[in-house]
Amino acid sequence: MGMSPFASAADQPKESVVSARSTERHLANIRQLTVGRQNAEAYFSFNGTKLIFQSTNKWTNDSTASPRKPTESGLGCYQMYVMDVERETVSLVSTGKGATTCGYFFPGDSRVLYSSTHAAGLDCPPKPKRDGAYRWALDDYDIYAVDLDGQGLQRLTASPGYDAEATISPDGKTIVWTSVKDGDLDLYTMDLDGSHVRRLTDDVGYDGGAFFSPDSKRIVYRAAHPTDPAEVAKYKELLAQRLVEPGQLEIFVINADGSNKHQVTSNGASNFSPYFHPDGTRIIFSSNLETRGDGGRPSFHLYLVRDDGTGVERLTTEGHFNSFPMFSPDGKRLVWVSDRNATAPGEFNVFLADWVP
Repeated sequence: MGMSPFASAADQPKESVVSARSTERHLANIRQLTVGRQNAEAYFSFNGTKLIFQSTNKWTNDSTASPRKPTESGLGCYQMYVMDVERETVSLVSTGKGATTCGYFFPGDSRVLYSSTHAAGLDCPPKPKRDGAYRWALDDYDIYAVDLDGQGLQRLTASPGYDAEATISPDGKTIVWTSVKDGDLDLYTMDLDGSHVRRLTDDVGYDGGAFFSPDSKRIVYRAAHPTDPAEVAKYKELLAQRLVEPGQLEIFVINADGSNKHQVTSNGASNFSPYFHPDGTRIIFSSNLETRGDGGRPSFHLYLVRDDGTGVERLTTEGHFNSFPMFSPDGKRLVWVSDRNATAPGEFNVFLADWVP
C-alpha cells in the first residue's frame, strides 16, 4: 500500500505529542517474525492465528518453510505469503509472477485477497523515475482472491490501471480499496465477489490505505488533496504518468456509505497506514511528524490519536521506520513492520508484540 519513508517540509504540528518514554510501554514480548530483505504489510486472519504479508524473500513452498530461513536468492518485487504465527511456517499464496501488494484474509480464513500485476506482465514492473523525490508507481494491479494453497484464483477487478490497497470489513461483508478507474485515486467498496461497486470519495488527490472500524460502520484512510492550482496540475501530470508523489498525507475518517467525512490529523507530515484501535475511537498510524524538518534522516514511528485529532501519543522509539500496524482481532497483540535490528540498508521485518493498554 505504498511506503512513505521520506519527510515533507511543513510547519510544526497542530497536535501536541506526548513525549515517549525510553521504553515502548505499550509493547511487550516483542517477536521478530522475519529476517532479511523487505517484508511488509502483515495483516491478521480473522481468528488471529495467521498473517498474510508481502516479501522480497523467497521461500520453498511447503508446510515446513520457516520465515526465519528464506532461500539465499531473493525476489525482484513482492510476492504474497501466509504465515502461521505459532508454528512459524510460511507458504506462498500468489502466483510468483508480476508484483503483488496488499493482502488480506476473507472471513473463514480459508481464502485471501491481494493485488497483482501478473495479468499485465509476468516480470516485475519497472522502477519509477524519482527525479529526486519520493514517487510511487501506480502499476496495473488488479485484485484477486485465492485459496491458501494458491488454488481457485478469482479476479475481482478488471478495470485498466491501479486497483489495490484492499481490505475487508470485520463483519465480513465488504471490500474497500483504491482505484483509478474513474480517473482519480479514490476509495471504492464492493461485495466480496466483486459486485455492487460503490464510489466513496471524489476530492482531487490520493485517497487510500483504508481500513474499517471494529463495528464496520466507519473507514479510516490516508489522503493527499492538493488545493493550490500548481499542485493540482503537478498531481494530474504525475497521475497521467501512473505516478503519485505522496510526501504529505493526512488521516481521514468517513462513514462506510461515504458520508460524514472528517479530517483527523492536520500536521503537514507524512501520516499513513492508519488502523482503528479496538475501542473504535482511537487510531494507530505511522508518521514522521517529529523528524520531517530537522534536515536529517526522517524517522517514522507509530502513534495513537483520538478520532477527533486530539491526544496524540507516540508508541515506538526503536529504529527509523515503523509502520503498517494492525491489532489482532481480540485486541491483545499488535503486528507491524520495522527496520529495527536490520543488518542491511533497506531491510524491513515483521514484528509481533503483546499490547499493553
